[in-house]
Amino acid sequence: MTRVPRVDDYMATTLYTFLPSDNVRAAAHTLMSRRLSGAPVVDRSEKLVGMLSKKDCLKVVYTASYHQDWGGRVDEYMSREVETIESGTDIIQAADKFVQSRYRRFPVMSNGRMIGQISRQDILRALYDQWADD
Repeated sequence: MTRVPRVDDYMATTLYTFLPSDNVRAAAHTLMSRRLSGAPVVDRSEKLVGMLSKKDCLKVVYTASYHQDWGGRVDEYMSREVETIESGTDIIQAADKFVQSRYRRFPVMSNGRMIGQISRQDILRALYDQWADD
């Protein structure tokens, strides 16, 4: 029987991250220019404290259209409740988590520390790699 891959086999380990104090306008520009749907927000000790998504940034621009001022800090707009996935989770369990969730990406955690990020696209690629030739 073939070993089912784990999220660790497909997760991204080089991540763009933001600090809570970063300028949200600059962060939005980074998401757009790098074609990222979102990125983790970490504190100075690299502890995961939130996620900033393009949807969060849309709120910034939408509000700015009324107030003619779009600025502020990432922590004013980021999502603070972050769903994560544990290192070692197999791709089938991860796929189920994605199907049940509205999120496009999950930080991958090991012993309470973020070690990577897995996206819907990563899981789709993993499933394709696993069973496309069958």
